[in-house]
Amino acid sequence: CGVFVSAGTMNLRNQLEQRISQALTAAGAPEGAAALVGPSAKPEFGDYQANGVMAAAKALKTKPRDLAETLLAHLDLSDLAESIDIAGPGFINITLKADWLGERLTAAADDERLTIRPADTKQHVVIDYSSPNLAKEMHVGHLRSTIIGDAIARTLEFLGHDVKRQNHVGDWGTQFGMLLAHLDELVEQGHADLSEDLADLEDFYRAAKKRFDDDAVFADLARQTVVKLQGGDEHCRARWQEFLDISLSHCQQVYDGLGVTLQRTDVCGESFYNDDLPKVVANLDAKGLLKESEGAKCVFLTAFANKDGEITPFIVQKTDGGYLYATTDLAAIRHRISALGGDRLIYVVGSEQSFHFQQLFAVARESGFALDNISLEYVPFGMMLGEDRKRFRTREGGTIKLMDLLDEAVKRSADLVAQKNPELDEAERAEVARVVGIGAVKYADLAQNRTSDYVFSWDKMLSLEGNTAPYMQYAYARVRSIFRKGELDDVAGPIELAEPAERALGVKVLQLAETLDSVAAECLPSVLCAYLFDLAGAFMSFYESCPVLKSEGPIRASRLRLCDLTARTIQLALGLLGIETVERM
Repeated sequence: CGVFVSAGTMNLRNQLEQRISQALTAAGAPEGAAALVGPSAKPEFGDYQANGVMAAAKALKTKPRDLAETLLAHLDLSDLAESIDIAGPGFINITLKADWLGERLTAAADDERLTIRPADTKQHVVIDYSSPNLAKEMHVGHLRSTIIGDAIARTLEFLGHDVKRQNHVGDWGTQFGMLLAHLDELVEQGHADLSEDLADLEDFYRAAKKRFDDDAVFADLARQTVVKLQGGDEHCRARWQEFLDISLSHCQQVYDGLGVTLQRTDVCGESFYNDDLPKVVANLDAKGLLKESEGAKCVFLTAFANKDGEITPFIVQKTDGGYLYATTDLAAIRHRISALGGDRLIYVVGSEQSFHFQQLFAVARESGFALDNISLEYVPFGMMLGEDRKRFRTREGGTIKLMDLLDEAVKRSADLVAQKNPELDEAERAEVARVVGIGAVKYADLAQNRTSDYVFSWDKMLSLEGNTAPYMQYAYARVRSIFRKGELDDVAGPIELAEPAERALGVKVLQLAETLDSVAAECLPSVLCAYLFDLAGAFMSFYESCPVLKSEGPIRASRLRLCDLTARTIQLALGLLGIETVERM
């Protein structure tokens, strides 16, 4: 993604990276040589492995193992490492001290934030996500942007950054002339309660579109209405605002049901920038960037020339004087930097818009709208597909409303909960069904690498096995059941790691901070899902091999604290993905 400042308390991987990089430089490697530290793939390789010696040795034209041995002579990890070994041609394996790990875990158990401190240097992040078209009801095509963007926003906020959400809704343009003309006709026909007529925006849109296509007189009226709207006609503006208010209330119902943090105050639609569009064009012209092509005003940048030298233009004003969303996006960049104070702008938009954002960012740089100190980041995502590997739609081929999808998820989850745990009372069963159903939809999406298309499957997403929300939520509930069975409210004392399974779980718990830094830097919530899956697996292995309630004394207290810390880590990580937990499943 872009420039990212990690959390205030340096995570474990960063500590190792910094120290080993310094030792590499002292051993003769180029200044700033990367240590390339990461968790070890297998326990026999220690807890962490540094692979930077290989690249540094190649640059120095020396044997990697010789450089590795020189590096160890300059490396002091005595405060935290039990052993440091050279493996193979020059890999550095690091095994951490059990007592040091125990101290870190005990400190995390005593801290509400699990010792993950806010960033020392706060970034001002403006993140653009969801962005539905207010002419219609939200559908499944809006799901990925909405939940990926929300997970990134939550994570950056937790890490101490100033995050401003921007819901760049479609609330302008020719389609609104058609809708307002239809709305006016309904009022003339005596429809007093417009909220009733707009209860189903999709039906309303289809009815207006049919009138527009079939009735030439109505089509002319619609065109006249949009001219009036854009010209500031009071009646049209009032009716337009009435329509937007109802449409936005539909959106907020979806956001609330989905459990995302977007609010009405985050809405900043296309119409907001309308008055700035002539200024954008004038500024581009003043910079000498505008050229006319077939009557349209365009920016031609040589970076976008094809192999024949033909340049795809970035059109900012049409032949008829109208503006495009390219112009609006430039105005939005200026607003997000100057008015909102953004120094990191993130756009969570489908991958089909890749070329548009390449051009947009290049023009923003060339025009001086975004200087080099501003990070402009396009966060693309693939499509959601049905099991036939085509765009996810209804059986009739129509678009699936997002609210209908969420209702179906909760219904299927309720059936599953009733089968698995029939003794739950009705109210608790309904709450578990809601949390598990909504969580399943979100996690199934977030667990995928966002750049890939993914196949939607009810069976997979609601499974209690594999990398799914129910599996994570079950792992959390299972820990909580230990405390219920033991009739325990709280435990105290140090965490000590004596058994291999305890150690593996403890190390994984402490890797949350570095995982969150990766999510924030790369805008990849799937990294956090992968971490959660590994953490839940480490807990299950620990639970099977290390008795908790049947152990005694300090060992019992230590294991109970490790269990509690694991549950809190799962709950925190799921919360950053926008997914809730329940005490019983």
